[in-house]
Amino acid sequence: MKLVIAIVLAAMLFAACDDARVYEENKDFDKRAWLVNDTARFDFEIPASTNLYNIQCNLRNSVDYKWQRIFINFVLSDSAGHVLSSKLVSNYLFEPKTGKPFGRSGLGDLYDHRFPLLSAYALKPGKYSVSLQQLMRADTLQGILAAGIRVERAEQ
Repeated sequence: MKLVIAIVLAAMLFAACDDARVYEENKDFDKRAWLVNDTARFDFEIPASTNLYNIQCNLRNSVDYKWQRIFINFVLSDSAGHVLSSKLVSNYLFEPKTGKPFGRSGLGDLYDHRFPLLSAYALKPGKYSVSLQQLMRADTLQGILAAGIRVERAEQ
């Protein structure tokens, strides 16, 4: 029993040691579906530094998601509401020919994805917000369980 506890504590300690991460948060969607008017919004602060940053999208889906890829509108704004970056991003969640799911799986039919939104982007110290909105042709995306962002220091 002591060995199991030691392994769990070591795994938790290892997972907590992520020096590059500045901010990471995910929003879970009710009923395992992302509704068209359910915008995921994330507010974060950049500390006093002159680093370049990567902003990535986290996405969790199940095999119930019926399309190969997803289209998401990404908007980065500063504390005054000025849009710094806005774009439509697309990512494949399933292999187009075989239908095999991409991403990391740890819980049966659930898959976690992380794909880039901005790379080596200069952010000044201050407060920022990111919004993610699904832009698929369906109002309800069954099988999308969560969306989020990760902000990390870019390697220089």
